[in-house]
Amino acid sequence: MALDRWIALAFIALCCIYGYAAFFTMDDQLPPILQRNPVWPSTFPKILTVLGLFIGLVVLFTSNPPTDGAPAKDGAIDLSRLGDYHVGQAVALLVLMVAYALTLRPLGFVGSTVAFLVLGAIILGERRFHILIPVTVIAAGSIWYLVQEVLGIFLRPWPFMFM
Repeated sequence: MALDRWIALAFIALCCIYGYAAFFTMDDQLPPILQRNPVWPSTFPKILTVLGLFIGLVVLFTSNPPTDGAPAKDGAIDLSRLGDYHVGQAVALLVLMVAYALTLRPLGFVGSTVAFLVLGAIILGERRFHILIPVTVIAAGSIWYLVQEVLGIFLRPWPFMFM
């Protein structure tokens, strides 16, 4: 089986787990007055589950045309040349995402977001720090302001020691 079908199979399994949570566990704790609403907190996850399953099944059961030694299309991944791709950058970004999630509380939203954006850009090859740092500070501050002040959702901007 081709790599895209294995990925589709894993995606379908993930959608099934997500769908189980959306359909059977998310709405158990709703108060009775909210159970009469037409839109519940699980509505969007249910829609995502159905769409994800549909797309995964389409990829899984769509037949690929035979290549018969034809050269790969531009943009197609050639597994025999996996070392030619920037796998190190992809793994570094995944590790950085995990580190971002772990540093949200200790560093605060603004600090961890600025660090994540700056380090991510450095991993991807950005070297114009005089543009990079102000843009990340403005972006993190703007997102914090929108979430905290406009939406009214508390989001700790700074580390514990500064609050």
